Amino acid sequence: MENEFQDGKSEVIEAWYMDDSNEDQRRPHHREPKEFIPISKLTELGIISWRLNPDNWENDENLKRIREARGYSYVDICDVCPEKLLNYDAKIKDFFEEHLHTDEEIRYCLEGSGYFDVRDQNDQWIRIAVKKGGMIVLPAGMYHRFTLDTENYIKVHQ
Repeated sequence: MENEFQDGKSEVIEAWYMDDSNEDQRRPHHREPKEFIPISKLTELGIISWRLNPDNWENDENLKRIREARGYSYVDICDVCPEKLLNYDAKIKDFFEEHLHTDEEIRYCLEGSGYFDVRDQNDQWIRIAVKKGGMIVLPAGMYHRFTLDTENYIKVHQ
């Protein structure tokens, strides 16, 4: 299942090593020179990803197959933006605090875009940009954080 639905994935999921800047967390934070990371490196870290059709997610057979194969039964849709998320400032601050979960973190971007930051084996931050159509699964126990990009909007299926 992890090797299916890969066509065009690099258009919706991209990763790179981050710089050490403390400026606006919503900026890309590329190192100079830029150090992009292949999807295969994310896979080595236990991160699974796909490209799906977000315009028909409710009837998407590929999404159904992933959910069945991985035992996902919970569905929640969340709009993350100042206009739609209650206590936006506090929530976005909480999302950006490094944390982990005892279960996988599953996020499917239906609209907009955002960043998931994870640490590699050498404790260096990797920024993963996820755009409309990208679905990622962070393994249980992986330290990570989330932030919006400068567009300030993402709608995710979780």
